[in-house]
Amino acid sequence: MNIYSDFSIDDRKRREELYAGSLFLYSPSPAALSFCEFAGEMIEKAFAPHDPLTVHRVLPVEQCVEILADLKPMFIHHPRSKQLIQALLAERGFDLEKTYFDVPRLRTAYPSDYLASGIAYAFHPHRDTWYSAPQCQINWWMPVYQLNAQNCMAFHPQYWSQRVKNGSSHYNYDQWNRENRHSAAQHIKADTREQPKPEEPLELEPQVRLVCDVGGIFLFSAAHLHSTVPNTSDHARYSIDFRTVHMDEVLARSGAPNIDSACTGTTMRDYLRATDLSHIPEDVISLYDESAAVHSR
Repeated sequence: MNIYSDFSIDDRKRREELYAGSLFLYSPSPAALSFCEFAGEMIEKAFAPHDPLTVHRVLPVEQCVEILADLKPMFIHHPRSKQLIQALLAERGFDLEKTYFDVPRLRTAYPSDYLASGIAYAFHPHRDTWYSAPQCQINWWMPVYQLNAQNCMAFHPQYWSQRVKNGSSHYNYDQWNRENRHSAAQHIKADTREQPKPEEPLELEPQVRLVCDVGGIFLFSAAHLHSTVPNTSDHARYSIDFRTVHMDEVLARSGAPNIDSACTGTTMRDYLRATDLSHIPEDVISLYDESAAVHSR
């Protein structure tokens, strides 16, 4: 696995590297810092007068969940969030006519004995492609506040080309949206929603933990096996992530190799074109979703 740090590269070659398992790390930039500042303002307003990094010391977990249940959708659907993604894509040299993105998520990782399920779900080792993501999906991830090795994210590169027995065959994204997405705030002590997970023991060492400054960005393929690091620090982690696809790979049904994903449904209806926020056409979605093909006839 190659790791590129602030490496100047053509977008097409960057995508090829990402689909081959490479990671890209970028230092803070104006658009990224603006995005983190915007998110931080929303977070601090929601948790005021408390410090959002230490709310686990002063708030009952149920109250924290109530705050997150309002805060996260507000961030996801705020028009400013989309504008900042557009600025970030332009800043990084992505072709805005052919690049589509989904709405950003605000993730939280509290010390694991406080809240690690439901709306603050601590993700087990997984590939996003187990969750109906296309093989050409690229993940963007950045910390809103200072990160450390005890509350970041881990990559497990030995599984890039090694199959993992998993439960993705039981997962359908459309069904998940209908039945499970909106119940996240109800899962406080434990998360009972069925999600794709490894169904065999994994060797998680060696692992790669990338640590960057506020506004730093990680880019990686949706096919990478990665996980939430158990938060053993005494500070909460808040991060932003979103995903992109490029229309050339969408149409070609190319991207990273699929070695073990068997899910159904598709996330393709979530993507918005970076120029005008239009959706991917249904005839293109039909390449990924049999039900869309039936609907378009």
